[in-house]
Amino acid sequence: MLVVVAAEPWELSGILRHCGGVHELDWPLWFARGGELNGQPAVLLANGPGFRLAAEAVQAALERVRPSAAVSTGFCGALEPALAAGEVFVATEVVSGGERYPARLPRTGRSFRSGRLASLDRVVASVVEKRGLREEGLEAVDMESAAVARVACRAGLPFYAVRAVLDGAEEGFELDFNRMRDADGRFSRTRIVAAVLKRPLRRAPELSRLARRGRMAARALGAFFGDCRF
Repeated sequence: MLVVVAAEPWELSGILRHCGGVHELDWPLWFARGGELNGQPAVLLANGPGFRLAAEAVQAALERVRPSAAVSTGFCGALEPALAAGEVFVATEVVSGGERYPARLPRTGRSFRSGRLASLDRVVASVVEKRGLREEGLEAVDMESAAVARVACRAGLPFYAVRAVLDGAEEGFELDFNRMRDADGRFSRTRIVAAVLKRPLRRAPELSRLARRGRMAARALGAFFGDCRF
């Protein structure tokens, strides 16, 4: 049973289009679906951004199925300028503070970029911080992979991190998404809309760009997952 974990349901939308027999799972998570991916049974879970919520998703799977591997997926930010929006990035290692987790590469005939992935429990919003991480030899950044890797490694599961680039290395955010999370740690649509309305000329185009990029990244992930084995 392949366990695929993302932060947001829309990050899984492209992958789900390549799954058969998709059905809702009655699990205590924000979003949980079962199905078949390339002939392999799979569960696809989204429980919100950040370490705690991602760990909860993997733990819920461990309590209910017998996983064969854990995959952290969804969007990432580029640290390496050569990484383009919508490009698939597969981690060879996940780095979080002093922790380092090796990650496997899936079998596929599709092209992808690979390298070291930084995983932080917050949104990296500034170009300056991205440059600092790049100087440490890191090529992309996300918010969940370290937590998925930690739980998977403790359970003795093979671990993969397959991401699609949402924002470029030289792109920062006008919106402070770290302040847009609710009490459960998930991004609040209400807070995001309220923040956009305060500065619509600057923030509305950014939100529109991210939505457009998100659709492109979700399609890229779907095409990649539809043609690889874990």
